[in-house]
Amino acid sequence: MKMKNLIGDRVREARHRRNPKITQLDLLARLAIRGIYMESTSISKIESYKRPVTDIELVAIAEALNVSILWLLKKE
Repeated sequence: MKMKNLIGDRVREARHRRNPKITQLDLLARLAIRGIYMESTSISKIESYKRPVTDIELVAIAEALNVSILWLLKKE
């Protein structure tokens, strides 16, 4: 399978590192607050590398998970 993004495993890791864990639905809600609306299966598809992520979504995901963009991209 061809990977469609670079951040799938980091999104999952960041969600699970929080206490309490951030669910996929919680992340969707955090993104919606930032004006990023995704379908209910989008986070799962991102985490399994089946869905591309736009630059705007990347910024919002990083903010919603309180991590850096570089960390999501495995550059730090």
